[in-house]
Amino acid sequence: MEKLLHLIEKQPMLTPAQMAAMLDMTEEEVSSAIEKFKKDGIIKGYRALIDWEKVTQNHVKALIELRVTPKKGRGFEEIAQVIADMDEVSAVTLISGGYDLLVEITAKSFQEIAMLVAKRLSPLDDVYGTKTNFVLRSYKVNGVPFVDEDKDERGFNLI
Repeated sequence: MEKLLHLIEKQPMLTPAQMAAMLDMTEEEVSSAIEKFKKDGIIKGYRALIDWEKVTQNHVKALIELRVTPKKGRGFEEIAQVIADMDEVSAVTLISGGYDLLVEITAKSFQEIAMLVAKRLSPLDDVYGTKTNFVLRSYKVNGVPFVDEDKDERGFNLI
């Protein structure tokens, strides 16, 4: 079943019939497995990957590293959930290293992100350190290349 999950993850627009043909399964087996994955919470949803840089100039993404104090008996869950509930937050991940949580935020400007960090994240009781990293360019997102190959006048790839 992992092969089916990998296929769904990489090509979610395929029909169950197409997946079945690629995996030597029946369409019914694929459809049944997908429904079970959804019911069991394995498939959390489907999303399109949008290259917002090609759509608007008003799209800024930042990765904010947070040092937080875990709660006794609950670890990082409580503070991570408080942060995840913020509308501007795209993702919250527990990480190893010098920081504890990695928070992905999308906003219309660098200033909006800076104010969110200063006024909403930093003041949280369990947060005792932040480091903001602005995303300047994405080259690959979820396994999908985000950079078009540019060629110079002589036909050579620049990337």
